[in-house]
Amino acid sequence: MDNINLVFEALSSTPRRKILNYLSATSLTAGEIAERFEMSKPAMSKHLKILQTANLINGEKKGQFMHYSLNRDNLVTSLHDFTANLCPVGSVLKKESKKMADDNEGS
Repeated sequence: MDNINLVFEALSSTPRRKILNYLSATSLTAGEIAERFEMSKPAMSKHLKILQTANLINGEKKGQFMHYSLNRDNLVTSLHDFTANLCPVGSVLKKESKKMADDNEGS
């Protein structure tokens, strides 16, 4: 499955969109995220794994806790690539951009 499909699969769930919102301003531990939901730990772990697989969040082990943070670069890049491909002029602009990059390399 390509990255954009993973992103849309991840964003298709209300709990996962809420997790992204909680992580929008700060990193949180898995426990801090779980406190905000009424779901089992295995269900929360599954949601976090889907978000990590889509590369929308990063997980970092600090001591005995896993800390999660938003991967802003990937989210913006994935959505930009998607909209550029959907937009009627997007593919033309991407081709022009590629040509400019190729021309600059040749200079």
